[in-house]
Amino acid sequence: MFLLLLQVGLASVYTDWRVACPGERYDASLMAAAHRTIPCGEWIKVTNRRNGKHVVLRVTDRGPHVAGRIVDLTPAAAQRIGLNGLEPVTLEQLN
Repeated sequence: MFLLLLQVGLASVYTDWRVACPGERYDASLMAAAHRTIPCGEWIKVTNRRNGKHVVLRVTDRGPHVAGRIVDLTPAAAQRIGLNGLEPVTLEQLN
């Protein structure tokens, strides 16, 4: 596994996927994320910069659709890394 992309920015919790990737259904209990450019099905590691907790997720949707944010997480994924509202994160695309 190696790093393809590194981004630093804000993550948010998203509870209503609007444009899921083909064959994907939104489930708040899944470890999943939405990203604007990383292809659907790819794996990413998101680290909360405030507390150092991280989670490995699959991209299953497009987003976030709000300027200034780099990734949307399902509630389950956000809870795993202690994300409440908006938090600064580091995002790594894995391969």
